[in-house]
Amino acid sequence: MADYQKIHNGSRIDADTFKDILNHIRLRVTEDYEFPPEIVRIEGTTIATLGNFSASTGKPKSKKTFNVSAIVAAALSGKEILQYKASLPPGKKKILYIDTEQSKCHCHKVLQRILKLGGLPIDQENENIEFFVLREYSPDQRRDIINCALQSDSEIGLVVIDGIRDLIRDINSPSESLDVVNDLMRWSSHYELHIHTVLHLNKADDNTRGHIGTELNNKAETILKITKCTNNEKMSEVRAMHIRDKEFKPFAFQINEEALPVLVKNYDGSIPAKSKLTFTDLNEAQHRAALDFAFPDINYMGYQEMLDGLKRGYESIGFSRGRNIMISLSKFLQNHNAIIKTHEGYMYNPNFILLDD
Repeated sequence: MADYQKIHNGSRIDADTFKDILNHIRLRVTEDYEFPPEIVRIEGTTIATLGNFSASTGKPKSKKTFNVSAIVAAALSGKEILQYKASLPPGKKKILYIDTEQSKCHCHKVLQRILKLGGLPIDQENENIEFFVLREYSPDQRRDIINCALQSDSEIGLVVIDGIRDLIRDINSPSESLDVVNDLMRWSSHYELHIHTVLHLNKADDNTRGHIGTELNNKAETILKITKCTNNEKMSEVRAMHIRDKEFKPFAFQINEEALPVLVKNYDGSIPAKSKLTFTDLNEAQHRAALDFAFPDINYMGYQEMLDGLKRGYESIGFSRGRNIMISLSKFLQNHNAIIKTHEGYMYNPNFILLDD
């Protein structure tokens, strides 16, 4: 028989193991498959189901952790909080909250906030929530701790990882990013739970940060975007950045005198028109940082190699765009002598000066 624990810890699969797992991985049109239990909803829209993962994302100080606190409080108490309705199924009532960024003092405030939002006592421990503070551990150790915690308690139905980028060393590493997202998919599926992660947006634009952000966009069930309202910075708006179900109407919250998030009534969800950042909006220092990353060696590149390098380089500064934009960008850089084309190929010229068009 297959050693499923080893498989779910990422070990390779040989021919004998493949035979053992074939019935598990094979899909049959004649069989019925139950839709996974919904555990978090917003006005009839499914946000989270068991066996999947989701994310809250936003720029620093956008109140992402306050939003996550509301989700956890709704799941813990069964009450509607902000606009989140949550319920964990029997045998899956426990919540594991992982914080990788803050001190115990600050995490204690988060735990108290969750309990207060849910109308639960803060003078006694709640057996349905575990809060781990992993600031002092390495990325690999953090993943090991999460893995061991999930192995040891089958009643966990919701996991929050506040600081997904701290589970890897390099957020721009495709291999590391894929590994950690595979862990999320493996944990959520194997242990029949939902994982909600928190990730920052790039400061330069509204894209999720690094290759880990790209992988989350591709694989997550839902990504919630939290932003400060442009007409009132005391309010934070929540809307769907990516969702498999129908979109919900955006809502907003603000922080009251008790330091708790409260729903803003009659929020219309309108956003002032804002043009998307283009490469002409980037300053010379940003272009240089991207080009230094794109051309680590002063060597000639072929056309496609140059485009791929530009994509990696500009993603490293938070400017993530598609092939057509990279083609236009390459022409822009050639016009400014930042990239020089010769019969040998394309070469980066670090002595370029960015002139105003």
